[in-house]
Amino acid sequence: MDVEKILPETALKLSQNPHRISSGEREKVLEVAIGREVRAFRKQKEITVAELAIMTGLSIGMLSKIENGNTSPSLNTLQTLANALSVPLTSFFRRFEEQRSAVHTKAGEGVELEREGTRAGHQYNLLGHIGANSSGVIVEPYLITLSEKSDTFPMFQHGGIETIYMLEGKVDYRHGDEVYPLVPGDTLFFDADAPHGPEVLVELPARYLSIISYPQSLSGA
Repeated sequence: MDVEKILPETALKLSQNPHRISSGEREKVLEVAIGREVRAFRKQKEITVAELAIMTGLSIGMLSKIENGNTSPSLNTLQTLANALSVPLTSFFRRFEEQRSAVHTKAGEGVELEREGTRAGHQYNLLGHIGANSSGVIVEPYLITLSEKSDTFPMFQHGGIETIYMLEGKVDYRHGDEVYPLVPGDTLFFDADAPHGPEVLVELPARYLSIISYPQSLSGA
């Protein structure tokens, strides 16, 4: 993919690598999870590795191996670290024990619902939902279907970021002062705080994915 074609005036620097192993397979390794907790507690208390070595009697090299997940510390070693850092021994295992949720929605089994501001003939199917989670982000994926009975209403407005991926039909979709003609395969990615919505239903039925993401702090608003 040519990033320059997407943003010709901006050099886009991606902060996430979807293919990296460290946040996936390595996160499952107990030693890595323990090491991250030891480092996090040490930094939280503003203790250097050298200072922690003096406090625990462990060598700097051994502490580095533990923090980098390159060794499996004994329970005695972990208890020594817990005492030095003034934390419960079990706190070193918290990330390893955290549950990671996944929602599998079979074809045709999305929950049909009415969102606030929904217009006549706009069918919303919620494809899955994960509540409070470690990412701090709520994501709502919808499959939206528009038919001959659908109203046009280019004035939806809510917090967060929204991504639309066109599956079927054609619509002219407004976002703020701009109108974008969407055909199957097109994507529209935008700040959902600006007024937006389908302005002209060009070819029906029309179906598109709408994925809305926003901070958990806004979920109760």
